[in-house]
Amino acid sequence: MLINLYDEGELVVLKYIFSFAWLDQGTTWILNRIGVDTGERFGGSIHFFIYDTIKILILLSMMVFIISYMRSYFSVERTKKILEKLGGFKAHVAASLLGIVTPFCSCSSVPLFIGFIEGGIPLGVTFSFLITSPIVNEAAFVILLGTFGPKIAGYYVVSGVVLGVIGGYIIHLLKLEKYVEEYVYQIKMGDTVIKTLSRRERIEFAKSNVKDIVGRIWKYLLIGIGIGALIHGWAPEEVLSKYAGPENPFAVLFATIIAIPLYSNAMGTIPIAEALINKGVGMGTAMAFMMATTALSLPEMILLRKVIKPKLITVFTIITGVGIIIVGYLFNMII
Repeated sequence: MLINLYDEGELVVLKYIFSFAWLDQGTTWILNRIGVDTGERFGGSIHFFIYDTIKILILLSMMVFIISYMRSYFSVERTKKILEKLGGFKAHVAASLLGIVTPFCSCSSVPLFIGFIEGGIPLGVTFSFLITSPIVNEAAFVILLGTFGPKIAGYYVVSGVVLGVIGGYIIHLLKLEKYVEEYVYQIKMGDTVIKTLSRRERIEFAKSNVKDIVGRIWKYLLIGIGIGALIHGWAPEEVLSKYAGPENPFAVLFATIIAIPLYSNAMGTIPIAEALINKGVGMGTAMAFMMATTALSLPEMILLRKVIKPKLITVFTIITGVGIIIVGYLFNMII
């Protein structure tokens, strides 16, 4: 009986810690002590900004370190070697799954694309990786987990992988290799030696990755959290619920179209999605906005234009955009 009580008490403590209830209560207490009423619009916005900023930075630093250590086993070179050995539909599945654990952002799209094509990896498989990798990453998963819970985070990861697999496979079936710039096929990058890291080197890699990721995205986080705080405190709930709620059949479509020309990453858009959802915006609408902003950002399109022709960029955008819209509607139906 004592053991059961102890175990139950331990679970309560763990839940209290990992749900960040302590941070929520602590932030409220401090703000109230200095005369800020968190029940008012201004106070609610301040609470949202402070709470989300601290929570996200803690989650980000802890989990990026853990997953970066795992990621050290999957360098771009090793990923390419794995995909070179696979063929058929399973190569698309493997490419999307590897996209989760392999570092990728719009700035690395061109060299990564060239490396994959030069290594003999089919165009469709390459796009399976390129679609999933920016949508689903460890930082986005961790923040989603802490913000919306395991169910939403799990759906998000599965949706990103399925989008990558199906999108890449459709591009493969369309046989669009002729729309890759000719010079890409002529580049010979040569074999890269895959270095075996020691445990200490993996730890240093993980620490360096935390510093690098947090250093690169903190501005986007603060901007995203700031926008989320404004929405949380000042956006009219009835208007957002009416025009962007799950009952509006065009909400997901509009959110996807609006997001495409924007540039951000998943970490910067999650606080905005959280505030919108709290105001009555459909879960699928918010998720579609997040996915389109990260997978179809304008900078990535500009960079990809260096290696692929406009028709292939258009096909890629349409396939991925339609897939995101479908995912958004499914989210609104399921969640």
